[in-house]
Amino acid sequence: MLTHLARYRHHDAVRWGVVIGDAMSPLSGSYATTADLIAGGEADWRNAAELAPTVGLREIELLSPVTAPCRVVCQGANYRQHAIESGLNPDQRSFNLFFDKTDASVTGPHATVVRPAHVRLLDYEIELALIVRKAVTSEVVVTDENLHEYVFGIAIANDLSARDVQLPQVQFLKGKSYRGFCPVGPYIAVPDRDEFGVLDQLELSLEVNGVQRQSDTTDNLVYRPAETLTELSTFCNLSPGDIILTGTPHGCTATAPPALVRRMLTALLPEHTLWDLFVRMQLKRPYLQPGDVVTSQIRSRDGSVDLGPQRITIASPAN
Repeated sequence: MLTHLARYRHHDAVRWGVVIGDAMSPLSGSYATTADLIAGGEADWRNAAELAPTVGLREIELLSPVTAPCRVVCQGANYRQHAIESGLNPDQRSFNLFFDKTDASVTGPHATVVRPAHVRLLDYEIELALIVRKAVTSEVVVTDENLHEYVFGIAIANDLSARDVQLPQVQFLKGKSYRGFCPVGPYIAVPDRDEFGVLDQLELSLEVNGVQRQSDTTDNLVYRPAETLTELSTFCNLSPGDIILTGTPHGCTATAPPALVRRMLTALLPEHTLWDLFVRMQLKRPYLQPGDVVTSQIRSRDGSVDLGPQRITIASPAN
């Protein structure tokens, strides 16, 4: 049976529990990190899942179910329509686009995220996150049949991005890694071995101030989890508790001009002028502003998986 786990603070103590309806069944053990929970907590959370919940969700503060230190690996343009709006043809892709975020970006599911003072183009990206189950230190072949050996569970993540740093500076790591730029949770859904097919049946939705900006399903992933993990293993070590963000659907605020227009502008304008023009044009679009509330939800079609809601608020830096 698929189980929803959460990490939370209650009466100044940080604990783990199984989410049952609108309440929590606390685990009896103490697990300092997500890796500790993966390594030694299964009997505990399976037992807790059979008990009546004793703590209401309104009584607690939900924390990120992924703990630092961890590696945050990301995939780019991995939904068909998002690839198209990024100027790529998903039917002619010959590579899987990878990049990192630092774990300084990891924060809780109901956090207030500070937009750095120099950032004007703050964008959202709802993503399905895979939580790694076991260490990968050499090449492996991951298939749908053995995916459960490598993936512990799934969660919501938001790959917040400073486009005016990421794109003009070609700084994916920096532009996506400011503190708070990776809200995770509130829950990790842990499928049983025969339940991993649900990863192909998930619906993603993101709203800003109650207006839907992104919506898609994992049916439209270009590179799926098993082939992604196989390729990652050829060049990247992974540890239990690391997370892989599997890409975002279409509907981000940032837009790329058509390839022909980009080539013409590049030929006509100096690079710094081109990027100044890009930023000025993008300022007309509805990027995230202080006070905005971003709500994300990932659910299965049959209702057995519900990873949210995640609800973050954008804020200005303190004076």
